[in-house]
Amino acid sequence: MRSGLHLSRSHQVFASFAIYSFAMGNIFPRLGDVQTQMGVTTGALGLGLIGAPAGTLIALTFASPILERVGYRLALLTAIPLVALFYAVAVQAPDPLTFFALLVPVGIVVGCVEIMVNIEADRVEHLVGYRIMNRSHAFWSIGFFSAGLVGAYVASMGISPQVHLALNVPVVVVAIAVCLWGYHPAPPRPATSTAKPPIFATPTRAILVLVVVTLPAMILEGASMDWSAIYMRDVFGASPFLAGIAVACFAASQALMRFFADGVVDRFSPASVARVLLVVLMVGCVVVAVSPWPYLSLAGFAAMGMGTSAIFPLAMSAAAQRTDRPAALNIAALAQFSFMMFLLGPPLLGYVAQTLGIRTAFGIGLPLILASLILVKSLGSGRQ
Repeated sequence: MRSGLHLSRSHQVFASFAIYSFAMGNIFPRLGDVQTQMGVTTGALGLGLIGAPAGTLIALTFASPILERVGYRLALLTAIPLVALFYAVAVQAPDPLTFFALLVPVGIVVGCVEIMVNIEADRVEHLVGYRIMNRSHAFWSIGFFSAGLVGAYVASMGISPQVHLALNVPVVVVAIAVCLWGYHPAPPRPATSTAKPPIFATPTRAILVLVVVTLPAMILEGASMDWSAIYMRDVFGASPFLAGIAVACFAASQALMRFFADGVVDRFSPASVARVLLVVLMVGCVVVAVSPWPYLSLAGFAAMGMGTSAIFPLAMSAAAQRTDRPAALNIAALAQFSFMMFLLGPPLLGYVAQTLGIRTAFGIGLPLILASLILVKSLGSGRQ
């Protein structure tokens, strides 16, 4: 007997992105509270946060062939609730070192989910004959936006991060049961390469170029998620609700742009769209670095959300469409480095924030944006 909604393949992809991001997104508006409870500096909290990228590196390096053997249905339906569960366990940590250790399994599961949802989006995109990758990532942002609003509201009620994230677990389980119980993976794209993929997803030169292109978007996206609430608290003395709204502003503008990005890319080109977005990202980065007013900073975070919106999805599509080796391997190789910067960059920026100020931590993204602009042609210059 079938349960839940009967969603189309593309809608199942959208639901998986949204539920996954909601499962992981609830912690970010609460990081300021976690820091306060531990009684540690920004740099020490950043050290603890490195546990997640350490786990993600393990998953993105080794997990791809294992996930293929296990099957995406079982793996995905199990892994997304585990993201919420492991985060709920991690916030019980009394100190940064324990926080680091408890975030390692979070990172492992996040890396597995990241591979699965992006490969599934690419396979369904090929099956239906039109782009859904950017729209899929729009639903990731919608889920994260929802988590930001929930986190801001729960924080304003004085509920602890521990209770908040524990309650998030059954919410995610119910969402999976309702939206994804009928999920069955799409068939793989026809591959021109029949070579058995290696265990390590090593990048080719072309994939390394795509990594550089994604760096500013990934690092500044991660920085906005990790530090925007703490930025609002430390720079402006914002309330817990307003601090959480900074996360939601970033995610809302990112979701809006991603939702329409596929049509824009079809009309123009991946490289042209990326150039415009990188300029918007640069403006937002400058605003956040120098803004004297909290609401102007919220606008800066919104601009950064728009600027980061489509860079990584476009790079994932470019990697998946390469014919030199299987799409799963190229996606894993790109994700292995780009997503690591998404997770590892922000904790390292915590030390910059502690030493030079949190505004300077965001300003460091500017030279990376310039490097990305130089190499942006690698995303494709023709209309698709």
